[in-house]
Amino acid sequence: MRRIAIVFAIVLASVLAACSSLGSAVLLGRDISFTAPQLQSQLDRKFPRDYKKLGGLVSISLLNPRLSLPGGGRLQLDFDVGLAGMGSSSRSGPGHFALRSGLRFDAGTRGLHLDNPEIVNVDVPALGGAMNGTARSMLNSWLLDYAREEPVYRLDDSALGRIASRRIERVNIDPGVITLKLD
Repeated sequence: MRRIAIVFAIVLASVLAACSSLGSAVLLGRDISFTAPQLQSQLDRKFPRDYKKLGGLVSISLLNPRLSLPGGGRLQLDFDVGLAGMGSSSRSGPGHFALRSGLRFDAGTRGLHLDNPEIVNVDVPALGGAMNGTARSMLNSWLLDYAREEPVYRLDDSALGRIASRRIERVNIDPGVITLKLD
C-alpha cells in the first residue's frame, strides 16, 4: 500500500512538472495556479512597446519586463524605460521603473489584469534620475491604460475549459504562484 502511494506521488509530481514546463495552468482541486515563468513568458512576447504621448511630441518605450511574485497579494513588475522628444530615440539610455499591483480577472479579455497598480520606484537618468511631473503623468497614464486594456496573462482555451461554468471568486498572489480561487 505504501509503495502505491509513493508511485502515485511520483506520477503526480511528474504530471505537474510537465504541465508547468508546457506553460499551461495547473488545476488543483477547485483552483487553477500559474507560476511566475508562465506569466513572464507572455510578457516577453508583448515587449518592447512604444507609446506616443502629447500628440506624438513625447514617446515612452517600455523594455525588458521582469515579473516577480513576492506574495502579500501583489506582484512586482520592473521595466526599463526610455523617454524621448521628437526626433530622438526613446530606446537609448533607458531608465528603470517598478510597479506593484494586485490582479483581477476580466472575462472579456480572458485575462488577468493589473488591479490598483502603483509605481514604487523610478530612476530615469535622462531626467537627472528624478521623476518630474511630466514623466510621472506619462507613466501613470500608461499604467491606467495598460491595467484597463492589456492583460498581464491571457488564459488559454484549456484553462478556460477547466473553469467551465464556475466563477472566479478571487485571485491570490503568493510567493512564486498565482491562484485563481473558483467557487
